[in-house]
Amino acid sequence: MTTELTVLTLAALLWVAQFVAYLAAGHGKIDFGHAIGPRDVPFDKPGGSGRLHRALSNHTEGLVLFAIAALVVTVSGEANGFTAACSWVYLIARILYVPAYALGWTPWRTVFWIVGLSANTVMLLAAIF
Repeated sequence: MTTELTVLTLAALLWVAQFVAYLAAGHGKIDFGHAIGPRDVPFDKPGGSGRLHRALSNHTEGLVLFAIAALVVTVSGEANGFTAACSWVYLIARILYVPAYALGWTPWRTVFWIVGLSANTVMLLAAIF
């Protein structure tokens, strides 16, 4: 397995960890009826729970692009030390993004997001050129 696919697997496990953290933060604070219902009406997620949910949603979006980048460089045979390093930069940025968002670290949340997006973009460009 390439480094890029290993990091993709770790990024997916990070998603699971974020989901568990979100559930734990909201335990007892979110109305059970809303939690198990169809969620036709949006409801507030108090404090840390809301921030963790938004960080999870952001990771879901970013994970799609990273998966594309990791798969493109692997399937095309363009995986190399540079794209492997980009993968690790992406994962480290995503790991740092979670506490940055949850704890309201301004401007670091945005900095970590930009670093992760940049790593993905550079990986995609490396596959083409």
